[in-house]
Amino acid sequence: MTTPTSGGAPDDYWRRPDASPERPTGAPPGPATPPPARGSGYAGPPATTPPPAGWRPPVHLRPPPPRRLPAQDMAELDAAEQRAQRLTYGVGTVAAVVLVLLVCVLCTRLVF
Repeated sequence: MTTPTSGGAPDDYWRRPDASPERPTGAPPGPATPPPARGSGYAGPPATTPPPAGWRPPVHLRPPPPRRLPAQDMAELDAAEQRAQRLTYGVGTVAAVVLVLLVCVLCTRLVF
């Protein structure tokens, strides 16, 4: 194995064994790529065989079906939403009135 300090190019250490100057490592392979030389490293992944039929383990526990949610009273939900909306508008109105009064007081102090 060549190290960067042995006099080669700095990238030689990281170059793949089958990389050649004619075809950089990132380039797509040509129509016919030569097989790697004997003893040059990785020979490729092993051949795979499909799993046999029924290879999954048996399932013994079945989860219970989901529970039913309680019924919703849509009229009561609408009434609660309207009450919340009235409260929100009321708080906003009070805040707006206080801010307008505060601005009026500050402006009258600047003018007079």
